[in-house]
Amino acid sequence: MPPSILSLSLLAQLPIPGMDPGPEKPASSVDPNYFELLERNSHIVYPALAVVVLGLITVAILQASKAQDMDGAVKAEFKKLIVDELRRYPAGLETPALAAATGLDRSKLVRLLHQMQQDGVLISHTTTQRQTVWRVKGVGGRAY
Repeated sequence: MPPSILSLSLLAQLPIPGMDPGPEKPASSVDPNYFELLERNSHIVYPALAVVVLGLITVAILQASKAQDMDGAVKAEFKKLIVDELRRYPAGLETPALAAATGLDRSKLVRLLHQMQQDGVLISHTTTQRQTVWRVKGVGGRAY
């Protein structure tokens, strides 16, 4: 019966008596204990890492939303400026023109305009060019 490949490979690994086994392998530069620690505790380490990342994302979102909000006095001043500008144009103004006149960023301006519309101060309609025209309620021509 011929020897199997497995038995031959095992015989090749045995040291031959009287021969130098050769140089020893150098120690690895990467500590395997570190990776074993991660592998043994992966059910703790990775979920904890995920929770920390989600926490940082939540904090960043909350800070970004607070940075975009205006305080009450500044908001009231811009609302007054918007009403004064819209009273000068009884037919109403489109959002880009109103942004240029007030000097506000469009996203902040639109947020203020929607708040003022909910408060009943402004009304709006959309033109055929898909531009929203804002007017002071009670000023101007027909009601939309």
